[in-house]
Amino acid sequence: MTIDFAERARALVGTRFRPQGRGAEGLDCVVVAIATFGVPLEAVRRDYRIRGDHEAEMHAALAEHFRRVRLAERRAGDLILMRVAKDQVHLGVCTDRGFVHAHAGLKRVVETPRNPEWPLIAVYRKRRS
Repeated sequence: MTIDFAERARALVGTRFRPQGRGAEGLDCVVVAIATFGVPLEAVRRDYRIRGDHEAEMHAALAEHFRRVRLAERRAGDLILMRVAKDQVHLGVCTDRGFVHAHAGLKRVVETPRNPEWPLIAVYRKRRS
């Protein structure tokens, strides 16, 4: 049976946004990703910061549960890592219409119906269990 990660991500649309949120109080982009892909919550540190040079740490953490694929191979159900500011990265889940992500400005998880406006750093695909 194939898991439809894009649909799992869509099921989170409308959930409130909260920095480092992990439940009913809201979710951030990291928790949207782990909820979508079934990564254990305890696998993610609670003390990560929104800003700072964490790109190498993010790649290392993602490598435990995902394999990196070329940007040109991106497809629905993949996890994307984007640069939203000089010192800030952001995660989203690709869909056939755009991508699902925790939108701080709208204070909700949303599906943005187009390609990200931010530069893509990497694309990851869930490793098979």
